[in-house]
Amino acid sequence: MQITLLGTGDTTGTPTPDCDCETCEEARRRGVERSRFSVHVRNDRTGEALLVDASPDFRHQFLTHEVGLPDEAVITHVHFDHLDGLGNAYRLFDDLPVHAADETDPLTDESVADTIRSKYDYLDRVTVNDQTPLEPFEVCGLEVTLVPVEHPPMLCYGVVVEDPETGARLALTGDTNYDVPDESRELLSDADLLLADGIVPAALCEHHPLGGDHHGPDGVPRTFGTKHMTREGALALADELNADETRLVHVAHYYPVEEAFEEPLAVDGEQYDL
Repeated sequence: MQITLLGTGDTTGTPTPDCDCETCEEARRRGVERSRFSVHVRNDRTGEALLVDASPDFRHQFLTHEVGLPDEAVITHVHFDHLDGLGNAYRLFDDLPVHAADETDPLTDESVADTIRSKYDYLDRVTVNDQTPLEPFEVCGLEVTLVPVEHPPMLCYGVVVEDPETGARLALTGDTNYDVPDESRELLSDADLLLADGIVPAALCEHHPLGGDHHGPDGVPRTFGTKHMTREGALALADELNADETRLVHVAHYYPVEEAFEEPLAVDGEQYDL
């Protein structure tokens, strides 16, 4: 599998428009981006490609990075920065199968699959396939599993992608706080590459109206507010999951400039062969 990180930023990306903070200025100086989240997974055996989440920066990402358009897609949840790129299916695809969870969300009274189906009912090129969380399904010759995570107040899923012939494993936590269910942790474990939500360093929790949560033994918060892991939380989870390599994604421009481009924070365009 060849993994390309098309988008590694949070909902506003880095640089953020009209922002003159030191981190955004440094990103411009370096010529790097963290656009809204999306991952391209190419099956080297079949030549097929899977897209995990459809960033609203879809057009820019596929013009910027030398990867082919996807054959199929998986959507983790219905926040706009993970979903709204599906509108790009118009005129680009004859058919784009999209896979999403069939579990009904009490907040919306419909599943992720249902929301996609209703929101993009005008796009006959998008075919929605309902998938049951924790049950593997085949996409592009790869085995994919949606794993429930914690991104209140709505349902959200991480993703495990495994090549059934080579055993290569990619794990994505999805947007989540540190309180990932045990069954999901088990499925996310032992990946060759883990992409973990690490939106900000833990020190910034003092600036969040809700502070931090899920404190480690050292008292450092592993969750920023309620929805995302801190850098420290993401790294603690990665250590528990025993990943061979970890990259932090969904990264915000609030990282202090002296920390914003340090390892293991990812930037757009990184590629990994598993």
